[in-house]
Amino acid sequence: MAWPQGDVGAASPLPQPRKAAIDRLLAQVFANEQGAYGGQSWGIVVVSKGKIVAEDYRLGYGPHIAARTNSMCKSLGATVVGVGVRKGLLNLASKAPLKEWQMPGDPRGSITLDNLLHMSSGLYSDGAQDPQTEIYQSGAAISEIAALNMMDSAPGQRFVYAGTDNNLATRALRQAIGNDDTFARFPYQELLWKIGMTRTIVEADWKGDLITSGQCWSTARDFARLGLLYLADGVWNGQQLLPAEWSHYVRTPAPAQPVKPSIGGEAGYGAQFWLFGGIEALPADSFAAFGARGQYAVIVPSHDLVVVRRGFDRQSDFKIQRFVADIIAALDNQKARLVQ
Repeated sequence: MAWPQGDVGAASPLPQPRKAAIDRLLAQVFANEQGAYGGQSWGIVVVSKGKIVAEDYRLGYGPHIAARTNSMCKSLGATVVGVGVRKGLLNLASKAPLKEWQMPGDPRGSITLDNLLHMSSGLYSDGAQDPQTEIYQSGAAISEIAALNMMDSAPGQRFVYAGTDNNLATRALRQAIGNDDTFARFPYQELLWKIGMTRTIVEADWKGDLITSGQCWSTARDFARLGLLYLADGVWNGQQLLPAEWSHYVRTPAPAQPVKPSIGGEAGYGAQFWLFGGIEALPADSFAAFGARGQYAVIVPSHDLVVVRRGFDRQSDFKIQRFVADIIAALDNQKARLVQ
């Protein structure tokens, strides 16, 4: 099938000197720790104006080989929830989206889906640790350790980078659907397969809740497709998959923001996407799916651009904002600041 639904005609060769400039940047990427951007890269995909204009892989990877996304999966989970919102299954403003919170007098009854997506539910969390560690390392079920968790602050007032907020948002979708077989098919039939993300897998816990906090496997091309969906404000092949303005919603700063320095450096936070606008002079509308060890899908609507970088960063973090800024400069036929 034709790109982006399939892979036929995916690439569009760049004219010189833009190609030469991009090639120089990629050489620095795959120089890894010795290069201008650091990290340990295994894949790069650059999509400009809907076509792949640069792509390269190392360490045995390729266009169709999936790897664990880490927290890039949070952005995918929010997108699946967005499909549920468009279908009328969920409402961002409705309180107590989980049945576990609906007993009269339960303080968790004031939590909204919007709070969960903004990482400000008010539920107790030690960030990426407790109770997330119990789910990942001890086999605790989301329906128990997360859904039955206590509150320690009012919803909407404090940002905590808690993967369990994301897991609970997709659990709310499960309860809204009301049929576990339908829910298990939902991410694939209603989103992934519709936009050509056929090599992406979302894992679940042993009780059937999606672990969208980080347990996805996907390719660089598949996350480029997700970026294209957001560039089109949720429209794919003429079908509105996400609510209108959902792309604007996820990149609008959340009411409560990370305390600097955050997990994304100086980045802000929207709704399960990190905000890169202004960092390294990136355009104000730049936002990104971001996962540990250097998993990035950066979306820049003002430049009709998606940049996906996958890696195994250990010694140093990949300088993703600087790389995207240099990509924009190269595509605009300007001198990249780092590599000339």
